[in-house]
Amino acid sequence: MLKNILPRGRSRSLTRTHKVAIAGVGTLGAAAVALTAVPASGQTSTTSEAAPTAKVAYSTKQIQDVHAGVTGQLAGASQKVAAIEAKKEAAAKKATAEKKAAAEKAASKREAKETTSRSAQRTEVKKAAPKSYPDNLDGWIREARAIMKKHDIPGSYEGIHRNIMRESSGNPMAINDWDINAINGIPSKGLLQVIPPTFKAYHVPGTSKNIYDPVANIVAACNYAADKYGTMDNVDSAY
Repeated sequence: MLKNILPRGRSRSLTRTHKVAIAGVGTLGAAAVALTAVPASGQTSTTSEAAPTAKVAYSTKQIQDVHAGVTGQLAGASQKVAAIEAKKEAAAKKATAEKKAAAEKAASKREAKETTSRSAQRTEVKKAAPKSYPDNLDGWIREARAIMKKHDIPGSYEGIHRNIMRESSGNPMAINDWDINAINGIPSKGLLQVIPPTFKAYHVPGTSKNIYDPVANIVAACNYAADKYGTMDNVDSAY
């Protein structure tokens, strides 16, 4: 027999201890097996109470981010549309303003042209309708003096009137058939009793060539008096 073999009584005591140890070892082995069977990600609880149900947390951040992105895009699109509309409106206003300015300019030119045309027409009317004088001694003298003024022929109304009254008493058809001129065959004629050669020599263009025409007679006689006496005002007798 081996020396380390224990006696029988003690052997039975050890056997019980061994049984407990073996039972413990078995229990530990079973626990190890159980632990090995649980997945690595799984969780174990040593309590008998059931694990509470995990609450799922839902985050609205991503939804808010999406909403903000869409809102931003819509706002940007709206701003672009507003800018386009503003440009269109500005262009329309500019076109309207330019059209209005062009219309006003055209109207101004048209009005200026019409004004010029009316002015020209009035000028033509004035030229076509010279000043009218009464057909009497007063009218003849005033018309004659207007013509004399254009030709720088001197002579006052009073000087002309005075000499007419002395020479013909205001009769444009008067004729002297008794003086030396009549004897020589060139009698004095008209308001200022002018002989035909003198009338012809001092006739003023634009007046009648008829010696009996009162205006032509006055103008020619005053032209002659201006040449010989300086003015008809200086004549106080036959000339």
